[in-house]
This record gives sequence, structure tokens and C-alpha cells, in this order.
Amino acid sequence: MSATRPSPIASRLAGFAGRRVVVVGDLIADEYLYGKPARISREAPVLILRFRAREVRLGGAANAAHNVHALGAEAVAVGLLGTDSAGDEVDVLFRRAGMSTAGLIRLPDRPTPVKTRIMAGADQSTRQQVVRLDREPEDALSPDAEARLIERLETESAGAQAFLVSDYGYGTATPRVFDMVLELARARDLPVIVDSRYDLPRFRGATGATPNEPEVEALTGVSLDDGGALDKAGRAVLERLDARLLLVTRGSRGMALFERDGPVTFIPIHGSDQIADVTGAGDTVISTFTVALAAGASPGDAARLANVAGGIVVMKRGTGTVTPRELSESMGGDGTPRRH
Repeated sequence: MSATRPSPIASRLAGFAGRRVVVVGDLIADEYLYGKPARISREAPVLILRFRAREVRLGGAANAAHNVHALGAEAVAVGLLGTDSAGDEVDVLFRRAGMSTAGLIRLPDRPTPVKTRIMAGADQSTRQQVVRLDREPEDALSPDAEARLIERLETESAGAQAFLVSDYGYGTATPRVFDMVLELARARDLPVIVDSRYDLPRFRGATGATPNEPEVEALTGVSLDDGGALDKAGRAVLERLDARLLLVTRGSRGMALFERDGPVTFIPIHGSDQIADVTGAGDTVISTFTVALAAGASPGDAARLANVAGGIVVMKRGTGTVTPRELSESMGGDGTPRRH
């Protein structure tokens, strides 16, 4: 009797183990403050919340690294933290997750970016975000800090199979840092996938990028309400970036994968369009896409896996991760998403 062959999706997900992905970018502490509505303030027409709990999660490039790790690959984060309490908390969260902290550089004169979300709701009800307060570095990266980043990047990239650049606009992925990423990647023909919230054109030469539709609209000045406009706009962004791949996230309409030498592939949304929280979903998408490419998946298969991962994580509250088991359970034995 012949041994049972593993399913295509099982084999693909098993290939994630041992892949080493270097994540370069802005490390952020995502802080959640939970409160129960109590009364209206006498000082102003605002709601008073009775404090219930506080939680800190990994955000930005730290969340991308956490997602790489949760998928079974080895995440190597290279970025900056302040010598402040927020930096301490991010460092502890890395260690608790079992991720290396060798690439985390602590700076006494640069604060750790913190996004504080005030969440309101009764104890047994869904909590809604009321307001967000961002604490962020105000100064550009110093030459010394940039030099330390480049040195750490060279050291930690040994044995890597892919690079992920997560740019949240806080200045970690400087032009010189990105040039080093490209130099290291091109020396071994490794993929470089970029997610940049505000300055994607600066990352010209990357293998691929994962913008959302509004970001593509901003880059091209073209409204994507017309179905045919996306194809033209996506091709224009590919050309502008000199990239091979562009994975455009489209919210309730799924994703679109552009390949320089192939047709556009439209991927329908996975799961329900009644999402719980989109916080950090882009980190999950780019992490899954990058890990899959590092494991040898085709761009189409990598995009479909990223689409399923994105559909899973938006049903979770706050920044979250997706595991190979969750991906496997959400997909059929032939690797196609299960119908819901």
C-alpha cells in the first residue's frame, strides 16, 4: 500500500517552516485602553469611561514580524526602539513570542512610536474604538542611528530567504537603509516586498508591493470606481516602482495581483465582508505573501494564501496573527478557499 501523499496546501504550508525573513521597518507599540461607559461629563459633552483594562500588542513592523513568526517562519526584525517603557514592552512581547531581539536597536534619544486606542463598551459587549492618540518621533533619524541600522541589517540578513520592508512613516526605512536591503537581496536573488503607507514610490526596485486601492488612487490620480481603471492604474504603479509584482488589497472586493509579465488576477474576498477590525490586516497580508514567496510558492499561490490570511485576521479584534492551522482549516485540500 502506497503512503498517503500530503495535500498541496499542507505541503505548501509545511514549506514555511525554517524560512528566514528579515523584517525592516518601524516598530510600534499598539496600546489598548478599555473602558466601560459610565456617564456624561459635567465639564464637557463627552462620555466618561470607567477604566477596565490595558493591553499592549506589537504594531507596525513588529506586527509584521509577529505574523511571519506565527506562520512558522523565522522572523528577524531590524528596527529601532527607545529606551523607554514602551520600548521595554515591545522587547518583552518579542521575547514572549519566541522571536529574536538581536535586530532591535535601543536609542536613548528617540521615543518608541505608540498608538493608543481608547476602546469603549460594556463588559459583555463589543468594544468600539472612540479615539486614537499617536505618540511618535519628531526628528529625522540621526546618521549614527542609520549607520547602526545598516550594520545590524547586514549581520542579521545572513541566511535570509526574503526581505519585508514595513514603512509606517516614522523614518526607519531611510533611502540608505533600503539601498542596503536591495544590495543584500540582489546578491542572492531574494524577493523584497514593501508596504509603505505614505511614500511607496521611494521604494523603486523592490520585487513587489502591497498597497490598498486608496493608495493606488493617490499614486495615479485615477478613480478606481470604474472596473477597467484598476488594470491601467496597477500597471502604471508597477512601471513606476520597476517591480515584478503588485498585490492590491481591495477591501470587500478581495485582491488583485499584477505581474509584470502576466495578466492581472482578481481574487474574491475570503469569508464574510462583515469584518470585525481591519487593524493590522495589511501586516498579515504582506507577511503571508512574503513568507509564501520565500517558501517557493508562485506569485498567484502566494497571493491566494495572503487573501485567505487577510480574511481570517479581520475577524479578530485588534492587531492579530494567523497560523498555518487556521490557513489550512480555511482552505480545501487542493489549496482553494472553502466556501462560506
